[in-house]
Amino acid sequence: MQRDVKAVLDGSVGGVIGTALMSATMMAGKRLGLLGEHPPELLAAAMLRGSRVPTMKGQTQDALAVAAHFAFGIGAGALFAVLHRRLRLPIHAAIHGALYGTGVWAVSYIGWIPALGIMPSAEHDRPGRPFVMVLAHWIFGGVLGSWVGRSEKHR
Repeated sequence: MQRDVKAVLDGSVGGVIGTALMSATMMAGKRLGLLGEHPPELLAAAMLRGSRVPTMKGQTQDALAVAAHFAFGIGAGALFAVLHRRLRLPIHAAIHGALYGTGVWAVSYIGWIPALGIMPSAEHDRPGRPFVMVLAHWIFGGVLGSWVGRSEKHR
């Protein structure tokens, strides 16, 4: 139990760091004209449309998007850390994390996001966005895995 609590804490911190670097990758993709509107912004707008919260625009909606993105990253990071420590796969933690990031991307951008009508599936999305988002998820997962795996040599 104590081991899982430590894993959740490690994964949560790794999730914050990974999400920050993922966000930087997405901002670079937007500056290059590959991303369009950030998916977390589209998700926040969809959440607000489906809620009873009064209409939010501008900075308030942007803040909600950032908070929701980091909350998702923290949760995904915590789950990864518990799985990583329990599975003990014979691969480097950063590679395990990148594979996990790919899974998060696939479940999200081929699965629940298009199923809810928030964005088109990756194969029907605007050119460039799927590449940026896969890359961003690899960075998220690789950083997350590196953070979570940093203490493996000391056990």
